Amino acid sequence: MDFQNIIVAKEQHIGFITINRPEVRNALDSYTYEEIEQALKKFEKDEQVIVVILTGSGEKAFASGADIGQLQQRRFADALEPGLQGLCKTIEESGKIVIAAVNGYALGGGCELALACDIRIASNTAKFGLPELNLGIIPGGGGTQRLSRIIGKGRALDMILTGAIINADRAEHIGLVSKVVPSELLLEETMDYTKSIVSKGPLALKLVKAVVHQGFDLNLEAALKLEKLTQAIVFESEDKLEGTTAFLEKRESHFVGK
Repeated sequence: MDFQNIIVAKEQHIGFITINRPEVRNALDSYTYEEIEQALKKFEKDEQVIVVILTGSGEKAFASGADIGQLQQRRFADALEPGLQGLCKTIEESGKIVIAAVNGYALGGGCELALACDIRIASNTAKFGLPELNLGIIPGGGGTQRLSRIIGKGRALDMILTGAIINADRAEHIGLVSKVVPSELLLEETMDYTKSIVSKGPLALKLVKAVVHQGFDLNLEAALKLEKLTQAIVFESEDKLEGTTAFLEKRESHFVGK
């Protein structure tokens, strides 16, 4: 499959999607959304892939936001299309663990894209912000909701209303990112980080991601029932038998994802 705006690669259990529009600081347009979604669907069908790393080309930007020229032409009906919000939903609902390796500016839609990922690892040069109000619009890719769920409503409102752009250390302090690493080591450190994930049972990874995301907005009783039902599923899996047997035999597990 040929892509114009992204680079797609695979290394063992890790898939890579790199936004490749360095001439516009990896700005996001509708074509880029479509290509990222196509790449995710490709990896979704690949049983070998457990983790997908999403990043931007170069060192200046993960994704600097929407393509303003294209944004200026959008009207009422365009806002009702799935667009970036649809892409972020695909990431959140993916059976793969998606990690954002944020290598520079993650602004507007770029920040929203990172927020939809399961884990965010940032270079020490990364910057985050939702400055849409400066353009007379509001975040429309899920930023008003995911940011508040990740860092709290008060901090989210502060960032959105002021249009503040925060650095990587601040992002780590408020829980927006899990880890900050030197920019030149970002991809290497992110790949090392994934080792503790890909060693786990693939079925359990897929299901626990779904339980966390789907249970988050349920009341506690309903969420616990969802957790219990999911636990019942994995209790009957081949991976559960292999994992417990390997532990008792003091050997490495060889999971099959079933």
